[in-house]
Amino acid sequence: MPTLNELSSIDASAWPDLLLRLATNVLAAIVILVVGWLLGSWLERRAAAIIRRTSGVDTGFTPALARVVKYAVLALAFIAVLGRFGVQTASITALIGAAGLTIGLALQGTLSNVAAGIMLLAIHPFKLGDGVDIGGTAGQITDMGLFTTRMVTWDGVVVYLPNSTVWGSRIMNYSQAGRRRLDLTFGIAYEDDIGRALQVLREVVGSDTRVLVDPAPTYAVKNLSDTAVTLLARLWTVPGDLQSVEFDLVRAVKERFDSEGLTIPVKRFDLAVVQGA
Repeated sequence: MPTLNELSSIDASAWPDLLLRLATNVLAAIVILVVGWLLGSWLERRAAAIIRRTSGVDTGFTPALARVVKYAVLALAFIAVLGRFGVQTASITALIGAAGLTIGLALQGTLSNVAAGIMLLAIHPFKLGDGVDIGGTAGQITDMGLFTTRMVTWDGVVVYLPNSTVWGSRIMNYSQAGRRRLDLTFGIAYEDDIGRALQVLREVVGSDTRVLVDPAPTYAVKNLSDTAVTLLARLWTVPGDLQSVEFDLVRAVKERFDSEGLTIPVKRFDLAVVQGA
């Protein structure tokens, strides 16, 4: 495109051709921007769908990450429009790169959280609702953002963990396998019938529909202490039922032991009072 000084020196007969070229460039710029907007929006939706399908995460993190794709397409469309009007895009690209580098250095910690969030989204070691232990902090994942992961601990405390901390920590996922093992131990007196006690455990555990059939529960004598024979019931259940199954079975076994005449020993301490002379 000619400059203002060049425009003043253009012969009048050349104006129609100049205006035609200008109109063509303006029309081409509009087409480029519209196509860029439509293509960017479509890619944004596709990227969001792919992220949700592959990671199982559907929070504010997903559309924010997908929106980056749209903005990248719009930036390319804008540079293409500038090129249609004769603007040297190489210098603009270099300026954008320098600005990006400066911003990256200034926001190094923040961008590391974003990068870690992208890696967590790609590998997805957990999803919303999973029970996890991250670097010694245990609870349920309730949200994933661009910068932080939100967790509610088992005692109801809300914890915000920077994504870079999550990425660099040991992650234990209690929900991903779909089942949890539960070991219940009970003590009986040496005088009690071990076989009968084990049969009571089988009947009580087997009557609870929340206990998984596969793997099958196992029952054994675990230990012989000074005061009791310790019996073990090892069973599996789904993560969401773990605590309620434990509470209910402990009570049910105690009640059955009582009704069957099986004794749960209690440690007793003998105190001797020595009077001085």
